[in-house]
Amino acid sequence: MELDPKLPPYSTADPTSFAWPTARERWPVIITQAIDDTYRTVGSCDDAAKQEEGKKIVAELARLKYEVQHDRPLTPIRDDGYPDVAGYNKELEQLGPITWLNAPWLFTECYLFRRMSTSFTLSTHWKNYDVFARQKIKTFRSSRPAVLELAARYKDLVTQLRSQKQSAATADQQQQEDADALLFTEMCEVCLWGNATDLSLLTSLTYEDIQKLQGSEARRQAEKNILINDLPQVYSHLRAAAAKSANGGNKERRVDIVLDNAGFELYVDLVLAGYLLSAGLATTVVLHPKSIPWFVSDVLPGDFASLLNALANPRAFYETPTDEDELQGRKPEKLTDAQAGELAFLFEEWSRFHAEGQLVLRPNRVWTGPGSFWRLPAEAKELVEDLKQAELVVFKGDLNYRKLVGDVAWDPTTPFTDALGPLGPGSGLNILALRTCKADVVVGLKPGEDEKLRQTEGGGGDSGARKWAWSGKWAVVSFSKGK
Repeated sequence: MELDPKLPPYSTADPTSFAWPTARERWPVIITQAIDDTYRTVGSCDDAAKQEEGKKIVAELARLKYEVQHDRPLTPIRDDGYPDVAGYNKELEQLGPITWLNAPWLFTECYLFRRMSTSFTLSTHWKNYDVFARQKIKTFRSSRPAVLELAARYKDLVTQLRSQKQSAATADQQQQEDADALLFTEMCEVCLWGNATDLSLLTSLTYEDIQKLQGSEARRQAEKNILINDLPQVYSHLRAAAAKSANGGNKERRVDIVLDNAGFELYVDLVLAGYLLSAGLATTVVLHPKSIPWFVSDVLPGDFASLLNALANPRAFYETPTDEDELQGRKPEKLTDAQAGELAFLFEEWSRFHAEGQLVLRPNRVWTGPGSFWRLPAEAKELVEDLKQAELVVFKGDLNYRKLVGDVAWDPTTPFTDALGPLGPGSGLNILALRTCKADVVVGLKPGEDEKLRQTEGGGGDSGARKWAWSGKWAVVSFSKGK
């Protein structure tokens, strides 16, 4: 806490903050979904001991939901053997007596998911159970049109990139450089808008609604909604590093991606990673997943394996009816041979990169800590030193952005580099935040832009609420060169 920005944090007691409906509406829905999932697994379980334990976990989750809805005090997290428990409980003690509906938003939401995790990790039979896995895989299946579109595009692009490398020269060098820059921008924007399927926010969308949020036409329409776009500077930075490497500089050029959501967003993260490796903009990509089920849809190491398994056998994944399909008498449309081949191409590419050590998974419980990333240099020195080895560290999604800037009430014109505090210039970290706005905090805007956005339809008007920043309609792509 003492290392965080010295500004008021967003609070669940503030009716003008998105924290207000989050605590009162979204959290009970999320806990209910976790209860339903666990209950369903208990019902299909033959092991009596596991069944009994599952029933106790369901009861614990039900008590947690009661505490949230009745504004009970937050209680210390039980010791499940992991060192982060002490940090959570120390911060809870420092905050003093707080209740669910009158507490700092960032801490309390992190506490919620850490508390849910404890119910499973303290068990014998459910230690590694991901209570959100069903939702994540269901949403990936529902993203089928966008998955297929990107698979075809990716295969074409990688094939073209390889043919360019093999040709001695291009007809027009400048034209080729412009095309490369445009391709980098498109890949990053695909990665940015993949966040449209954040399951912790979009808790009641139909398959059709999800499909409307994805695909190339949706991305083209959304380009005008990127309020800050530092991608040209990022591309110049990576190109300069590649040129330096070609002239005898460091051959190892690493890009790290601190992941956000599983499913379609992880898929587009892998599209970006594969593109960076194929285009020579990176020699290694390190992916940073979470270590526990987190904010419903965040990536666990197992989600990476699940995605690759789906791509390895796409017909079985997409053509096998789900329980819901069978209830409604639906038969999934069969994949064409071309579509199956394009998905197989992705599987082969990404599996090879992973096998050859160019695509690395590196989970760390630091990412599921209770506070802002301003604390990392003091509390996670080894991690920070490791991240300094990267040419670029990409932080995906809304929560990572909130943690980068502390989730406090910055003036929205505050430069992004200032709001990063100890992770800003001079930190040794080159940071890119790819974020669709789904919370109050935002920095780096031009003077008057926040006021203008508040006056748009649904933007908040004169209510005192920055509602335009809650929906994911607007995005920021912010870069800080720290070395």
